[in-house]
Amino acid sequence: MIDKQTIDQAYGLIKPYIRKTPVMDVSAADILGDRNQNNRVNFKLELFQHAGCFKPRGAFYSLLSQTTLPKSVAAASGGNHGAAVAYAAQQLGVKANIFVPKAAPKAKVDRIQDFGAEVLLDGDNYAAALANCEQHIQATGAFSIHAYDDITTITGQATVALEWLKQVHDLDTILIAVGGGGLIAGMATYIKQVSDVKIVAIEPTLSASMYHAMANATPTPVTPTSIASDSLGASLCGKNCFALAQQHVDEFICIEDEDILQAQTSLWNDYRILAELGGAAAFAALTSGKYEVSENEKIGVLICGGNTQFLG
Repeated sequence: MIDKQTIDQAYGLIKPYIRKTPVMDVSAADILGDRNQNNRVNFKLELFQHAGCFKPRGAFYSLLSQTTLPKSVAAASGGNHGAAVAYAAQQLGVKANIFVPKAAPKAKVDRIQDFGAEVLLDGDNYAAALANCEQHIQATGAFSIHAYDDITTITGQATVALEWLKQVHDLDTILIAVGGGGLIAGMATYIKQVSDVKIVAIEPTLSASMYHAMANATPTPVTPTSIASDSLGASLCGKNCFALAQQHVDEFICIEDEDILQAQTSLWNDYRILAELGGAAAFAALTSGKYEVSENEKIGVLICGGNTQFLG
């Protein structure tokens, strides 16, 4: 479906338009306490990407990989994908219409509007917003960018892994939060072609579409109710995402909402990193002990988004 060469080419195409986000080594002892003093922890701070999360990578590649740029683009989003598409469209001079559920956080709706897109607040959840978006696409011929299950989207998101492994050469394990699955599908596909790094998927128990898909060996509908559902709230993981994750992801872990809240607070209090709840989910697997570390393991934690309002 996608391979290292395709991902390398995608990175070359989008590189002028994205930020190379920083990495940061932190004290494992501060996080893990007496569980293991010899571990090492590295953050990939993708919340510093344009539009506040990793998603511009997929949005830019979806547009730039076309033979000619479309005149208009449409997307459904819980917030982050919409902001990413709006930003990419603004930079490339493309009109954007973003369909967002009525319950989307104001901070995310404001971000989309800041990038010049037309926001249509319609639908009680992401699935309803997607249905409205698809009707718009059929009526207008606008170019569609799916939030997670299109191969071009997945390929663009995979460049997070390419960039990270160039920055840090000795990771044993990478923890990645999962919504619809596009990020982990792309990253795991790249990583497994160049290394033996273990890939661990992290989902809220109350929004675990990928976890249940793996348990049932097929994408399975869920009802997302987690506090992180605005970014990790897919009611059905993507078919392409599922196939790639099934092949390349090593472990699937569910965490509780309390774990996510505590991790978000810890990121701010200890590191002054203002992550959104979904962005703190991978870290929550570590701080809660839900991911069981091994001796001397160097763990990479993806902080994938920061579109939230100030905690103070």
